[in-house]
Amino acid sequence: MNILIADDEQQMVKILSAYFRDEGFNVLEARDGQEALNIVESTKIDLAILDWMMPKMDGIEVCKYIKGNSQTKVLILTAKGQNEDEIKALNGGADDYIKKPFDPRILILRAKKLMNSGEEIKFRDIRIKENEKKAYKGEEPLQLTKIEYDLLLVFIKNRGVILSRDRLIDIVWGMDYDGDYRTVDTHIRRLRTKIGDDIIKTYRGIGYCLEVKED
Repeated sequence: MNILIADDEQQMVKILSAYFRDEGFNVLEARDGQEALNIVESTKIDLAILDWMMPKMDGIEVCKYIKGNSQTKVLILTAKGQNEDEIKALNGGADDYIKKPFDPRILILRAKKLMNSGEEIKFRDIRIKENEKKAYKGEEPLQLTKIEYDLLLVFIKNRGVILSRDRLIDIVWGMDYDGDYRTVDTHIRRLRTKIGDDIIKTYRGIGYCLEVKED
């Protein structure tokens, strides 16, 4: 798969490119918005990772062009930290948004999640249609909040793996989250009431795990 990384910070591009190439992706690089646009116009890109603040054309402008002309997924990188900025990025068509500084491993997880978003994922009687961001229990749609949906998706993709609160916070809320970690417990408790109490198991002092045993 082709990934475009566009950022005017050369060291950032170098580091991210190395991580993604180690994961087996073909990486194309751009140092400004116009260069990114030229690559998108000439090459099929599966995921564009765009820095918001770039010379010549910013990441939001490039994102709007990409979304108006292709099915390419877009993830915006930014040092901006206000909720209004996140809303602006998502309204501009971005599929995801991550704030700097971040752990490249988290970025790779987010990127893989986006590139697999056309798949239907199943576990027991639960189905997730990522392209629609909808979940079902049997044939009935689950009424999930965004956090509940993201948690369910993480658990299903990591079935059988014990996930700590810290890990769940990093993936679902983001590395810069500074709220109460007990919010993880609260959201999982609410999620259980919707999908079934026996699906997510608590490992006290360690974390949570999606049980893989099929009844």
